[in-house]
Amino acid sequence: MVMSQLVFILMFHALTFLQISAEEECETFEVILKLKEEIRKLNNKLLIGEWKVMHLRNYRRFKLVPNLELSLEPKKTSENITEPETTLPSIGGSLLIHDKDCSELYDRLKPASGFYRIKPKASLEPFLVYCDMEDGGGWTEIQKRINGKVDFDRKWEDYKNGFGHFQSSKDEFWLGNDHIHALLSDGENVMKIELMDWKGKRSYAIYDNFRVSDEKDKYRLHYGMYSGQAGDALSGGANMVEQWSASHNGMQFSTQDQDHDRYLQGNCAVENKGGWWYNRCHAANLNGRFYRGGEYKAKYDNGVVWSTWRGLWYSLRHTTMKVRPSVYMDNIGSGGGPTE
Repeated sequence: MVMSQLVFILMFHALTFLQISAEEECETFEVILKLKEEIRKLNNKLLIGEWKVMHLRNYRRFKLVPNLELSLEPKKTSENITEPETTLPSIGGSLLIHDKDCSELYDRLKPASGFYRIKPKASLEPFLVYCDMEDGGGWTEIQKRINGKVDFDRKWEDYKNGFGHFQSSKDEFWLGNDHIHALLSDGENVMKIELMDWKGKRSYAIYDNFRVSDEKDKYRLHYGMYSGQAGDALSGGANMVEQWSASHNGMQFSTQDQDHDRYLQGNCAVENKGGWWYNRCHAANLNGRFYRGGEYKAKYDNGVVWSTWRGLWYSLRHTTMKVRPSVYMDNIGSGGGPTE
């Protein structure tokens, strides 16, 4: 009888011990999960801190906003002071890359216009772009001229990789032919070209099925139908003779050190002070020399030109080239935006 009681007592204590051990194990598991979450948060903070330190030399201040965007506040400079020119950075913007272009980002978050990192191809590193979230939203800008502070008379490698200032919405840049090709290589895309003269008048041109080939084909330009108010300068205008010699459709890209135009007597990029899809030579030259005031005099018509709107001898004040998928445009509207 005593032996039976002893066995019962031992079994009771054993079961109690096992129950306590299970509860302790469960608590230990929860503690481990909490520690892992804390470690993850600390790693994120460390990543952000390392990013800040690494780019402290390039940017004066950093501002962390709720969705892990890093907002870069530009250095204030005098209107007459030219900042050092830089290659477009592949870092900045969101630390987590979800979107292949600005239209996907707009559909996902509806954020304000600004700089964001995108990844058009799984095989490519993410890169920084300016997303225009106005005018229907979802536009990825590939070119901007606004103040003449960036020299667009550059060599092939610069146009391939991209160049300019990339901190403020008022900065000038060329996104880079490799990046432009990556953006436009899947599906059909629309290009919108926005123009402004020195009196503040605005106009625009839209081209469907806009695409640029890869470097092996010298970034050859192709596009479809035109619509808009500024005239079809990319096709050389309405005159058939001018179209034969000035249409940019099907032309390869040329720079001062790589001549792929159809002008046998010289290099259009050298004469017209910028890389572009020259023919013999152009009816549009948005990467030309920045002349202040509009009308200019020079040996060649090498200004920032859209001939079907202000002519060959008028250099525009502001230009922007931006793209987004055609299907997105069909859902939103024409994208014409304001003209004044």
